[in-house]
Amino acid sequence: MAPRPRRSRSRGHRLLGGRPRRALLAALVTASVAVPVSGAARPADVPAPAPVPLAPLTAAAPAVLRAALDARYAANRAGVRAAERTAARHGDRRRAAALHAMAEAGRHFLSFDGRDGGRTAEVFGDLADAGRIAVLVPGSDTGLDRYGRFRAGAMALRRELGDGAAVVAWLGYRTPGTVSPEALTPGRAHDAVPRLRGFLGELRAARPTARTTLLCHSYGSVVCALAAPGLRTDGIVLYGSPGTGVDSVGDLRTTATVWAGRGADDWIAGIPHARLQLPFFTLGFGPDPLAEEFGARIFDAGAGGHSDYLRPGSLSLRNLARIVSGETPTGPVPSGPVGRLPSEGGRRA
Repeated sequence: MAPRPRRSRSRGHRLLGGRPRRALLAALVTASVAVPVSGAARPADVPAPAPVPLAPLTAAAPAVLRAALDARYAANRAGVRAAERTAARHGDRRRAAALHAMAEAGRHFLSFDGRDGGRTAEVFGDLADAGRIAVLVPGSDTGLDRYGRFRAGAMALRRELGDGAAVVAWLGYRTPGTVSPEALTPGRAHDAVPRLRGFLGELRAARPTARTTLLCHSYGSVVCALAAPGLRTDGIVLYGSPGTGVDSVGDLRTTATVWAGRGADDWIAGIPHARLQLPFFTLGFGPDPLAEEFGARIFDAGAGGHSDYLRPGSLSLRNLARIVSGETPTGPVPSGPVGRLPSEGGRRA
C-alpha cells in the first residue's frame, strides 16, 4: 500500500490518482475539443507595426516625471493610431474600433504593442504623484478586443481608492482562453514573467517611494506567483485563483504581504486544486491559495462571482482598495468552502 501523504500538505496538492486526476484529464480533453472553435477568430493574427523604442522612466520630481509621462503617453497614442490603421487595412473592423477608442484624448498608456494579440499598460490617476499604486494582472480571455471589462474594473478601483492613488491595468502578456489547454497549464504564465518583472522594475525606478500592490485575478495569480521571487512590491493579492503553481507562500520567496480571497459565487472554487506532472507539461496549479496550509492572509471577497471582484459597490472592491492602501480589510474572515461550481450559478471569466 502506498504511504499516505503528509497532513501538512494541502489536499489539493497531491499528484493525484482517482477522481481529481480524472477531473483534470476530463478538463484537458474538453478544452482540447473546444479550442478550435474558441480560437477560430485568431485575434493574434491581426498585424500591427512594431512600437517605437521609448526611453526608460527614472525617479524625478513630480513635475519632471509628469512631463516624461506625458511624452510617453503621446508616443503610445501615436502607436495605437498606427495599429488602428493597420487593422483597418487588414479588414478587422472589431480590432480597429477597439484601437480607435484606445486612442482617444485622455487615455494614458505607459506601453503599447499591437502585435501578437496586443500588449498594453494603461494608467488611471496621476502616476507622477501617487503614493499608492495598484497593478492589475488579468486572467484568461483578456485582450484588445475584450478590453472594456478590464478597463472598467481598473476605473472602479481608482474611484474607490480616491486621491493620491494610481491604478495600472497591465495587459502585458497573451492571456489564455478560458476554455483552452493553455488555461490549464503554466506555459503562458512563464512567458509573462519577464515582462511583468521588467514592468514593475521600471515602475519602481520611477516611483521608488510609492506603496505598490499587485492585484492578480484568476490565471493572473499564476503569473504573479511565478514572478514573485525577488520582486520589490508591498503586497500580492490572489483572487479568483485556480492555484498558483507553488505549494505555499514560502515558495513565493517574497517579502510582500500575500492575500487571498474568493467570492461566494465564484465557480473556480469547484476546480480540482491539484497538479499533475505529465511527460511534456504540468497540468493544474496545485493548492488552493485559501487553504490554511498555503499560508496567505484571507480577506472577505463578498458574495460575487468570478467576474465581480471589481464591481462598483462590492465588498470585494472595497477590501481590495483597503489592501492597496495598507489598511485591514473589513468583514469576517471566510471559513469552510468558498465558491460554487459553474452549474450552481457561477460565471465564466
